[in-house]
Amino acid sequence: MSKVRLSASVDADLVAAAEAAVAKGRLENVSQWVNEALRSKAEQDRRLEALGAFLAEYEAEHGEITPQEMRIAVRRARARAISTHAAHAQRRKRSAPR
Repeated sequence: MSKVRLSASVDADLVAAAEAAVAKGRLENVSQWVNEALRSKAEQDRRLEALGAFLAEYEAEHGEITPQEMRIAVRRARARAISTHAAHAQRRKRSAPR
């Protein structure tokens, strides 16, 4: 894919994060870090647009999703979720010196 030179003002903490990633060998250079960040943001935007289109189509067919329906869905999702925090705490407790 062809590259285009870009000049942008970036928050200092983000530049530091990019430089740290390069120093740790995760990436070859800061440009690669910026490129991956932009690609990630573009993909996130694409997914949000697709989700918005899906919800609009769903609501056009079934009616608006109510706050009560959202609360019920959240409760059901949480009930099915696997808690990694509890599992991690159990492992730490078993491996603690006695």
